Amino acid sequence: MNRRKSTKRPPPEGFLRAVKLLRDRVLDPDAYPYSIPALRSLDTLEFHPRVTFFVGENGSGKSTILEAVAVLLGFNAEGGTRNFSFATRHSESALHQAFRPVRNARRERAGFFLRAESIYNVATYIEDLGIQQWYGGRSLHERSHGEAFLTLVEEKFLPEGLYLLDEPEAALSPSRQLRFLGHLHVLAQAGAQFIIATHSPILLAYPHALLYELSENGIAAVQYEDTEHYRLTRDFLLHRDRFFRALFKEDTEES
Repeated sequence: MNRRKSTKRPPPEGFLRAVKLLRDRVLDPDAYPYSIPALRSLDTLEFHPRVTFFVGENGSGKSTILEAVAVLLGFNAEGGTRNFSFATRHSESALHQAFRPVRNARRERAGFFLRAESIYNVATYIEDLGIQQWYGGRSLHERSHGEAFLTLVEEKFLPEGLYLLDEPEAALSPSRQLRFLGHLHVLAQAGAQFIIATHSPILLAYPHALLYELSENGIAAVQYEDTEHYRLTRDFLLHRDRFFRALFKEDTEES
C-alpha cells in the first residue's frame, strides 16, 4: 500500500452514522443479549465518521454489538466481505434483528468484517474458493496469525471502505499494532470508516477517535485517559512491584 500522506481532506461524513435499537422488536428484554448492561438503556449508538472504538471488560458486550452491526450490514457473522457465505458454527445473537442502520448518503465501495478469533475460518473459505491470488498470493494458513491478519488489512482494505474489526490485538504484537495503526490512518484519511472492539491501549490511543466504554453502568463515550484499560496499564507499568505484592500476597503469607 502507498503510505504517502494524502493531499486530500477526508470526507466530513462516514458511511454509517448510527444504529438504533428498536424496542418493539425485543421480545424479552431480560434475555441475552438485551440483558447486557450496555444494551439495557441503549437507544441510538452514533459512530465517528473515521474511527470508533468499543472498549470494556470481557463479557461487557463489545463483540456482541460489533457482530450485530456487521450482520445488520450484510457481512458474514464469522468474517469476510459481504460476498462470503459460510458458517463453522452459528453462534451469533439475534441482536441485529432489533437494530436499524442510520446511513449517510455516501456509500462505501468496499468492506470487511475481520475477527481475530475466526480468521483461519476465513482463510479456509478463501482456499475453498481458490481466490488466494487476491489475498497476498499464498494461503493465509501458511502465515502466522499476525501475518495473516495484516495481509488481509494490507491487501483487502481500501479507501472508501467500511471496516469492522473484533479484537485485532489478539493477532498482533505491540509493534504490529503500531504498523496496523499506520495503515488505518492512511485509509481513514482517504475516507474509510472503522468500527473496532479492542482491549489494546495502543490502538485506543489513535487520535480523535470516538471511544465507547461498556460497563455495568451501560455504554458511554469517554476520553482515552479515562478508560480503565489505559489507567490500569499505566499504573502497572509505573508500579508493577506494587501490583505483584498485592497479587502474590496470599502465596507470601502461606510460605
